[in-house]
Amino acid sequence: MTGTNPRFVVPAQAGIRKERAYPPDARLRGHDARMLSELLTSGGKDRNPLSREGKTLPLPDRGRFLLDIEPLISCAPSPGAALREVTMDRKDRAVELLTELSGAHGAPGCENEVRRIVRRYFPTAHTDPMGNIFVEKEGSASTPRILLTAHMDEVGLMVQAVLRSGLIKFVPLGGWWAHTLLAQRMRIRTGDGRELPGVIGAKPPHFLSESERDKVVKIEDMFLDVGARDDEEVRRLGIRIGDPIVPDTSLTLMGNPDFLLSKAFDNRCGMALMIQVLEELRQVPHPNTLWAAGTVQEEVGVRGARTAVYGINPDAAIVLEGCPADDLPGTPEDERQGALGKGVQIRRMDPSAMMNRAFVDYALETARSRDIPHQEAVRRSGGTDARAVHLHGRGVPTLVLGVPARYIHTQHSIVCVQDYLSALQLALELIGRLDEDRVCRFTQFDD
Repeated sequence: MTGTNPRFVVPAQAGIRKERAYPPDARLRGHDARMLSELLTSGGKDRNPLSREGKTLPLPDRGRFLLDIEPLISCAPSPGAALREVTMDRKDRAVELLTELSGAHGAPGCENEVRRIVRRYFPTAHTDPMGNIFVEKEGSASTPRILLTAHMDEVGLMVQAVLRSGLIKFVPLGGWWAHTLLAQRMRIRTGDGRELPGVIGAKPPHFLSESERDKVVKIEDMFLDVGARDDEEVRRLGIRIGDPIVPDTSLTLMGNPDFLLSKAFDNRCGMALMIQVLEELRQVPHPNTLWAAGTVQEEVGVRGARTAVYGINPDAAIVLEGCPADDLPGTPEDERQGALGKGVQIRRMDPSAMMNRAFVDYALETARSRDIPHQEAVRRSGGTDARAVHLHGRGVPTLVLGVPARYIHTQHSIVCVQDYLSALQLALELIGRLDEDRVCRFTQFDD
């Protein structure tokens, strides 16, 4: 912006992005537009300044404007002035998307907030009766039809009963290890869209018997405390049976800013990748038609993917995942296949699906030829939406690309943004190369 006379200055946020100045004729888009919209109307109490023609305006909480503010600001250019399109560094955009998506409330069957984020960036997106959301990106050919898919949901809980004491019983949605739940902050989303804080109760050590100290508390014996005096007060708060519950956390940059800490990287990493791939393909030709799908209810049985693949009927599919990292005590170093900082994980198989060998080999060849850091994996446990996708119709050549994440299916997980960027680059390279001839070769078994 050298040589301009800035009118709007959007400051850095928690070390995530650089301060950016806009001239009077700038046309704002996306995050900064939503941010400015909130800044110009907010009476919030945060005091990071944004200056507008010499005046200081309050800066609201990052999470609120990211999740709730949808309108775009378009500053009309002065007569004859050339419009300036403000671009964002790929890494900055990745962290921005991960911040927004990981903070969203999206328990299985309640993925509304994640769907809204997708629609915000792609207004033409549409849904099916299950709640899956789709975006079509036409290329230079109508076929092959490539499915790029990620599930929107995260592991969560659901209100099962409200006790007369005002405490709340719940059931798990997805795979939780009970050890990780006690004394954790959670948030309930009520029917009218409000989010209320609570904490999963834990008996103080002073009251534990010797036998209790060595036991894992069962989830069915746990309860959520929302600070209510009784069941009537819980109902007045708007909490009802069936309301979804997720961890109450937000994204934090760690000491090494390439490492990010948040909930729900399984699978908001995949959703962020899906969005960023679509954004980067807007001006890039590709020899196919791309269908991006955000699916529902993967964590409770790969349910959304079953109907999503039926509606698209793809010729090949790429599943984007936040996969469990194994670079931790307990896994020998020479057996690790999902280490942070080592690149995108290219999966050959897991108990739910054996990937198309030719497709996996082509992905590995592409990664090597383009110097994309990558890891090859054969998983002993777990599964993805590939379970439903690869079995559709007469069979669909399917590939799983993963961003390793430590401690998934807990309140706090860690990813390395460089692994995310490796996955992004490989997905873009593959989509740019998957023409009719290449995809047909994936299913030629002339042995």
